[in-house]
This record gives sequence, structure tokens and C-alpha cells, in this order.
Amino acid sequence: MTHPLLSIPRRTRILTQLFACIAIGCAAGGVSAQTSAPAPAENTTVSAPSTPAAQVGKLPVEQQVQWLQRAAQSGTLEKLDDTQLVSLFQSLDPLTVPAYIHAGPNGYPSYEFTMSRTERIRGNWPDKPDHMLVRVAHDPLRVYAKWLPDGAHSGQEIIYDESKRTDEMYGHLGGLLNVMPLWTSITGSLARAQSNHTVRDLGTEYIVNQYLTEGKKYAEAGLIKPNQTEVKTIDGVRVVAFTWDTPTGRPAFYAKKETLGLDLRHPWFRTVESYDNDGKIFEKIIIESIEPKTFDDSTFDPKNPAYKF
Repeated sequence: MTHPLLSIPRRTRILTQLFACIAIGCAAGGVSAQTSAPAPAENTTVSAPSTPAAQVGKLPVEQQVQWLQRAAQSGTLEKLDDTQLVSLFQSLDPLTVPAYIHAGPNGYPSYEFTMSRTERIRGNWPDKPDHMLVRVAHDPLRVYAKWLPDGAHSGQEIIYDESKRTDEMYGHLGGLLNVMPLWTSITGSLARAQSNHTVRDLGTEYIVNQYLTEGKKYAEAGLIKPNQTEVKTIDGVRVVAFTWDTPTGRPAFYAKKETLGLDLRHPWFRTVESYDNDGKIFEKIIIESIEPKTFDDSTFDPKNPAYKF
């Protein structure tokens, strides 16, 4: 077994090293850190792991990571009931989930997803979440986003292409007025009026990177495991939800309390709930559906006749 008798300070030190090594692509605690594992094809057949879920916690860390990878890809993980999932993740070494998440893949090279997003802006929590269709491609990063009719800001559209303008996006406000499209800064007042994030933050990769960044802070604060592990179904999305309640909260941490929902088929997070120092939620994200797709240049072209620029 790996690290079965390590003291809490020793485990904390190794976990801190793991998160630090992630930033530079090295390894910690005997767990190799990969940076760009390719996404498995959706029709790839992966056999279920032979070790029962109840015994995984007894394996060395690297084998725990490999078990999670195979269990997710084969569908074994999502077939476990709630009690089995909670027991499994509570039994894992503190190094396992960070290594599993980092090994990736943290998203597809290009994909389409729908999401529900609610953010507290200037102290106000909106009555209705944004409901969005988003298309993302990498290398270079390109994003198309449309606000759907059943959510807030219906009709808005934006396109971002870092190969053309790294600091600007093209879009329109939509709605009844269908305001003329324009170029605007991705960090400007217009963008910040509706979100605390930029267009570059849309997608599974941002949530993963946020977790890995905060993870080092959790480890340094002695939080080697989440305060709570549970299974939730949030707007139809079933996830294993990990909650960290930080000792000091903001600004040292992104949130005083953070709950991240792990996808049961892939090493990325599908849901986020973030709470401020007063216990009020300030952000909620649900990635409802996600599908790998290949896009041509027209997907990120404002002249696409399917768009309303």
C-alpha cells in the first residue's frame, strides 16, 4: 500500500507538493502528473475494473487513480448507488482525486455543452439563471455562446477567437431591442455587468483549473480531504459532491465554502456552488449536457447565417 501509515502533517506536505507539482508538470507521492491525456472516443469499449469498489481504498494511490479512470470510462462508477459512491470516495487516499482530475482529460479538444449559470452581481442574486448553449474549440481557444429563450438575457450571442483578438469578443445584447453587435473588451464594464468571469472561463477546463489552484491552498490550510462527501442530483445531473469549508474564507480563498460535483463518466466537474463569508451563495454553475464535436471555421464566424449578429 502507498502512504497507509503517514501522519497527517506528512500527508498534508505530500498533498501540497502534488498541487505545486501540477503547475510545473512533475510528480509527487509516487503519482505521475500528466497534462494532456487525450479524451477517449465515446464509442470505446473499456472493461470494468476487477477490484470491487469496497476494496479500492486498500490499493496504492496510483492504482486507485487507474481504478477510477477505468470505472468512469466503463460506466461502472455511475452504476454504483449513492451509499457505495460515498463510501468509495471517503475510502480513497487524499492524493487520489487530485491526481485523477489532473491526469485528465479535463475536457474535449472541441465540444458543445449547455449550462445553467447564476451569479451574484454587485450583491444581487438574479431571479432567473442564464441558460446557455456554448461551443468551444482549443488551440487556439475559440468560443461561441448563445443565451437560450428560457433563461435570463435571452437572445444574446457572443463569439471569441483568440487567434484574431485576444482581449475582445464580438456580440450583441439580443432581446427585443436586438442591439447592434459590437466588439468589446472581455474584461470591460459591459462583460462584467452580467458575470464575474470572462468568456475564456466557459467550459470544464476552467472549473478543473480553479479546483487545482484552490487545492494547494486547501492542503496548506490542513484540509487534506473535503469536509463533506455526498451524492447529489442537481437539475438532473447526478454527481459526487465534495464540499470544502475553508478556515478564513475570502479573500484568501475563492469561496468560504465550495461544493464541486464530479462527473461520473469523466475526470471533470459538472456543478459548482460557491458561498461567501456570510454563507450566501454567490455562484452556481450546472453543466447540463456535454458532447464532443468537430467544428469548422463557420462555427466561430459572426457571418454564420444560423446566428443573429
